Amino acid sequence: MTQHAAITTEYPGVFRILARDGAARRGVLHTAHGMVHTPIFMPVGTVGSVKAIAPDDLDAVGAEIILGNTYHLYLRPGDELVARRGGLHEFNAWRKPILTDSGGFQVFSLSSLRTLTEEGVTFRSHLDGSKHIFTPEKVISIQRNLNSDIMMALDECVPYGADRTYTEQSVGLTTRWALRCRDAYPPHLLHSGAAGNLLFAITQGGFFKDLRERSIEELTRHPFDGFAIGGLSVGESKPEMMEFLYHCAPLLPQDKPRYLMGVGTPLDIIRGIDAGVDMFDCVLPTRNARNGTLYTSQGKINIKRREFAEDDGPLDPCCSCYTCRTFSRAYLRHLYTAKELLSFRLNSLHNLMFFLDTVRAARRAIAEGQFAELKARYEALFPEEAL
Repeated sequence: MTQHAAITTEYPGVFRILARDGAARRGVLHTAHGMVHTPIFMPVGTVGSVKAIAPDDLDAVGAEIILGNTYHLYLRPGDELVARRGGLHEFNAWRKPILTDSGGFQVFSLSSLRTLTEEGVTFRSHLDGSKHIFTPEKVISIQRNLNSDIMMALDECVPYGADRTYTEQSVGLTTRWALRCRDAYPPHLLHSGAAGNLLFAITQGGFFKDLRERSIEELTRHPFDGFAIGGLSVGESKPEMMEFLYHCAPLLPQDKPRYLMGVGTPLDIIRGIDAGVDMFDCVLPTRNARNGTLYTSQGKINIKRREFAEDDGPLDPCCSCYTCRTFSRAYLRHLYTAKELLSFRLNSLHNLMFFLDTVRAARRAIAEGQFAELKARYEALFPEEAL
């Protein structure tokens, strides 16, 4: 029988679970810049801006929290410059919550430009080749300068296919770095909820279930404000990703927010919620929008196709976003084929609305005990994403 009940957690200062439907959870996360209702999708604003989208656009589609990236903002314009302007919220005029990634994934993707030691990682900028070092303490300092609501601990994201010996060593390093991040954070701000920055740890372990379990066990014995699943969607097959997701999510604390990093498609998000995950981010909605690939209640379409050249209907008749309320498919196709910059904005607005509508529908379904039905609808709508 499906479990469906109202719940109060033992961690009310930061995160509360309001309802469950099976493993799916509906909750609320308190931050210094407001509440975040979970499950939530977080638009990615890597350098302090969601591409082609202004803060009022984000408000219009109902975004509650966005991402920034420590690596990119450190290199340009510089975290100290941002701090002198009151932090990232003041700098980019987004007054709601912000999560900053630690930059670990970006640094470790530069495999030919970085050197890893116990102290940290030395790397060369992809912008000008200049040399830099990220230590756990440095990453926390940068994120405090940015004044993000949720800071992520520095981790090592091992590449897909890494062998067991390397992965096991990496798990230990990620744990030690996470604890150094925690030690670098002023004690009076730890677990202060709306009074300060929150700190999440990132679990790793590659594609070895026992190492995933070890990473989770080592990190969750310490009082971080939330826990992320890192190192998925890094080249593995979709079935393999889902196998590890469903294995790892239930092992994370029941009373802390769970964050699946860098995932994914609408169906990935629905399945992640089904596994018990609360938070998601991905560049997919805006990146695909710029390529003309759009998600709709009738399935995924590519607006550049000739069949839309004289289609006067809305992009998605079930969508209430500005794009769908105002413009025809024919006009959207024209903008795309003419390489008009407005195409980026209108397509991105719609895709973000679709992703945010997806998590809003999930929250309603969990509250009503109908999440299994919602999951079945998404599986039928996007069968190609299950592969």
